Amino acid sequence: MQLVIVESPAKAKTIEKYLGRDFKVLASYGHVRDLPPKDGSVDPDDGFSMEWQLYPDKAKRLKDIQDAAKQADRLILATDPDREGEAISWHVQELLRQKKALPQKVDRVTFNAITKQAVTDAMAHPRGLDDDLIDAYRARRALDYLVGFTLSPVLWRKLPGAKSAGRVQSVALRLVVEREREIEAFVAQQYWSITGQFEMGGTPFKARLARWRGDKIERLTITNEADARAAEADVKAGHFTVDSVETKPLTRNPPPPFTTSTLQQEAARKLGFSASHTMRVAQDLYEDGAITYMRTDGVQMDGSAISAARRAIADRYDGGYVPDQPRQYQTKAKNAQEAHEAIRPTDFGKDKVGGGDHARLYDLIWKRALASQMASARLERTSVDLSDGTGKTMLRATGQVVKFPGFLALYDESRDDSADDEDARLLPAMAKGDAPAKTGVEVEAHETQPPPRYSEASLVKKMEELGIGRPSTYASILQVLKDRAYVRVEKNRFLPEESGRLLTAFLERFFGRYVEYDFTAGLEEELDDVSGGRAQWQAVLERFWRDFKPRTGEVMEQKPSEITAALDEFLGPYLFPDKGDGSDPRVCPNCGTGRLALRGGKFGPFIACSNYPECKFTRKFAQPGGSDGADAGPETLGTDPESGLEVTKRSGRFGPYIQLGDGKEAKRSSIPKDIPAEDFDLDYALRLLSLPRDVGTHPESGKPIVAGLGRYGPYLLHDGKYAKLTGTAEIFDIGMNAAVARIADAANGGGRGRAKAEPLKTFGPHPTSGGEMKLMAGRFGPYVTDGTTNATLPKTVEPEALTVEEAVALIDARAAKGPAKGKKKAPAKKAAAKKPAAKKAPAKKKAAKDA
Repeated sequence: MQLVIVESPAKAKTIEKYLGRDFKVLASYGHVRDLPPKDGSVDPDDGFSMEWQLYPDKAKRLKDIQDAAKQADRLILATDPDREGEAISWHVQELLRQKKALPQKVDRVTFNAITKQAVTDAMAHPRGLDDDLIDAYRARRALDYLVGFTLSPVLWRKLPGAKSAGRVQSVALRLVVEREREIEAFVAQQYWSITGQFEMGGTPFKARLARWRGDKIERLTITNEADARAAEADVKAGHFTVDSVETKPLTRNPPPPFTTSTLQQEAARKLGFSASHTMRVAQDLYEDGAITYMRTDGVQMDGSAISAARRAIADRYDGGYVPDQPRQYQTKAKNAQEAHEAIRPTDFGKDKVGGGDHARLYDLIWKRALASQMASARLERTSVDLSDGTGKTMLRATGQVVKFPGFLALYDESRDDSADDEDARLLPAMAKGDAPAKTGVEVEAHETQPPPRYSEASLVKKMEELGIGRPSTYASILQVLKDRAYVRVEKNRFLPEESGRLLTAFLERFFGRYVEYDFTAGLEEELDDVSGGRAQWQAVLERFWRDFKPRTGEVMEQKPSEITAALDEFLGPYLFPDKGDGSDPRVCPNCGTGRLALRGGKFGPFIACSNYPECKFTRKFAQPGGSDGADAGPETLGTDPESGLEVTKRSGRFGPYIQLGDGKEAKRSSIPKDIPAEDFDLDYALRLLSLPRDVGTHPESGKPIVAGLGRYGPYLLHDGKYAKLTGTAEIFDIGMNAAVARIADAANGGGRGRAKAEPLKTFGPHPTSGGEMKLMAGRFGPYVTDGTTNATLPKTVEPEALTVEEAVALIDARAAKGPAKGKKKAPAKKAAAKKPAAKKAPAKKKAAKDA
């Protein structure tokens, strides 16, 4: 028996169809072990030796692999064809060697697509494990571990609120923060545009002012309304005729097929997918054999694939859409090091696969790959100059016409932040001397715009341009930034959070070298040299560690107050920008004598007055130089008539709150967001401070019902069970009858019982079992069943399009594999029933041992 190891069960299922009975295919379910999250997992003093730990949830998987390996004559490691795939194979081999279960013959095979041809070809040409790729994996893993576990403790002690820092994630975060700084520093400039509206032969068109008073007009030439109105008057008064018509032929070549990063970028632009979602869907398509491997830097396609694409183009269009020679592409990405093909369909004859997001992403991949082998688009760009006869005022109209669409008939690449392109406008036919009719003049005021915030697509593109990280890691890097709350996403754009800005400032000030773009890219090149066999991995780590370790020690020795003072100076221009009137931007706006400075608190940084505690002015860290969000101290609402204590409104880490009296024991209550500011007064504050409210005694249980305001909003509490209320006002308004009904609804699951699931589709009786075949919606996705056997639908199969024949085939294939592993637990119940009788023997042994 030959044992084949892959990463995923879906991949195992597909490959099993292509191999004979002599092969058994098992999945490792990804990586099986990793460095333990503790100090000492990498030892720089022992040649960067690493201590590996088996993932607890992988013990059962490894046991299955181990048992099968003991029975196997040959082990075939068939994990993905990249660095991570090589590492998984290496880990599996090492673990089996430790368990003394490694077969005598071990081979490594890789394939770029999960098709029968690709798999059988790979099986016929095995190789050994690639030591260079394994070394590169170990170098990266050790490097990321050392940075994280050396730098993070520094952050925890010196920068309250910071969660972690990473070798690449911190540099990606710096890109987001620096873009925000550019936006904040940007000073908008006003300019004016003058556009003439014309008509020729019944076709309207526009022409912009290109020369005025004999001077060439650029975008920022006219910067005030007076000049704009003067130019408008001249255009209105002028009689314009066509002075020249210039036509230039243009050729647009198709873009290459997708790489990992360009797929993530285009899926973000066209489909609105996040990078991580794109990779999950692409993984499914790959494992189902629909596309080639989706982690790649390569833009080239296999010769047979190019031929298949050219045949598909000829079948779909006429011969003019097939270029005379096949197109060959070269990778331009910095640090490109993968030797794989570009991402393409495995069968160009299939223009549709699956449903939902799988269908949409496949369609994008199919069109891009097919278009890459299509003929160039031929366009014609026309510029028409309209002169008033004096030569002092001239208008220009531009447009373009598609003479032959070529690849544009199938696919057009999107662009980030593309504005309306006047070149794309259609112009009527005109010749020198023509006098089109002037129908109006437009005068518009504009403002220059700051650079746009990064989208996922533009951030991935920038990282790739700078050589930061690897394309296969971009999705996880961006996800970490979001999970750590260092950034937030608004309208598909990245905005740095307060914690992200402070972390970036800290790293720039104290670890500047390690967040430099060139340094990070240079380190990537060194790691790529390891994977290419041009560098020794421990030597690369030694050069990095020699400088990094002492630097972390120096920072750790500094006092938190020294760190804060250094950050206050470093961030001074951002936190206290020049007001432009010569005044000191650090003067406290509350007392007028104190100076503002950055302070470190239990819950993070803030701006405070030097006259504290006399002056209690504070401002959030993330509000540079403005009074918006400033807290000049507690706002007195009045006095509680019962206790005589002062009621104050304050601002805290989690938003505004009210407090009764002073000191640690003072009673406090948050101010819910659904209370209108104009309605909030002393009376409302006292009502909040009086909570929880006793609604009354439940008529059935005789136990109290209480209404209150908790962490998750307004609630009812009865006998240890909670029920949600719709708003803060309901805490004070709800009566006994409504409260009893709300508690009963909560006890019944909100009044929603579990209805028997209805089939999505029925197919009639199964030809063999006779059971009614139904398509059902399951917890883990749609499946088809005949009442006895349940078969999960592949993710690339659209449920609505499932046919009777496909349903029968899926059920038969699942039935042929025998019972699911989970169902083998049934006999264990009998053993469990006899357990009391068998329990005595172990008890005696244990007692004897203890004695």
